[in-house]
Amino acid sequence: EVQLVESGGGLVQAGGSLRLSCAASGFTFDDYAIGWLRQAPGKEREGVACTSSSDGGTYYADSVKGRFTFSSDNAKNTVSLQMNSLKPEDTAIYWCVATPIDYIDYVCSHPDYWGQGTQVTVSS
Repeated sequence: EVQLVESGGGLVQAGGSLRLSCAASGFTFDDYAIGWLRQAPGKEREGVACTSSSDGGTYYADSVKGRFTFSSDNAKNTVSLQMNSLKPEDTAIYWCVATPIDYIDYVCSHPDYWGQGTQVTVSS
């Protein structure tokens, strides 16, 4: 059974940093695409950072490039999203997501598996 469990959300002032973590089980990173999506109130869901072994590399949304960094620890089956220079517009629910269709386009738009979500709130 695939499970994704996020941690690390919270409240931070603009300019601050947060690190989200996702503990994954039931699959191996070599076979799945994995990423982070977010949705802010009143806005569409957005792929923030996604990666796949088939595509290679990591996709970042333009809005987070240079500020967010995706990383993975295959030995521990965890992925993280380091978020620096946070802005109020980064306020959203963030989900760790995964799909066995090992392409960035899929996991960033139609993931099969979702974590429970974690709230990130950035105050101005």
